[in-house]
Amino acid sequence: MDLSVLRAETEALAIDVITQADSQVGDIFVLGCSSSEVMGGVIGQNSSQEVGVVIIKVLVDVLQKRGIYLAVQGCEHLNRALVVERELALEKGLEIVSVLPTLDAGGACSVAAFERFEDPVEVEFIVANVGIDVGDTAIGMHIKHVAIPIRPKQRLLGKAHVTALGSRPKLIGGSRSKYA
Repeated sequence: MDLSVLRAETEALAIDVITQADSQVGDIFVLGCSSSEVMGGVIGQNSSQEVGVVIIKVLVDVLQKRGIYLAVQGCEHLNRALVVERELALEKGLEIVSVLPTLDAGGACSVAAFERFEDPVEVEFIVANVGIDVGDTAIGMHIKHVAIPIRPKQRLLGKAHVTALGSRPKLIGGSRSKYA
């Protein structure tokens, strides 16, 4: 895998999705990613730490410049717990759980995030504004209601299928209500 191509694709994908989602300072961006799928393998079978490091480095750089928090979802072996900065967990009152991600339980991106973040912790659940799902890892449980599909221009990252979700406020009221 050409890592320079992966870097460029990851950056373009992230910028496209946060632009379409109209992401703002303070928003939370969740990443679900199978490095195995990015490499052309089967989810959970061939984790690549090298791929995880590239993807996390790019996302941290893109999102930090915009004041957007990154939450990195682990695999089902960790109940899809997420790596976040302790600052975010404390600010949002998130429950911190005791676990360290590994390649076999959490995945390459979770491990890379844990190594890259300044003060990483794992949380069990989050309500994010936007996210990308690389390799069909199922991030929907971590996107706030009402989740809306985003159609990224780029539908593959490496060889992995990519989907994305944004969110909007709930429309409440009845027939007399008006919405912006």
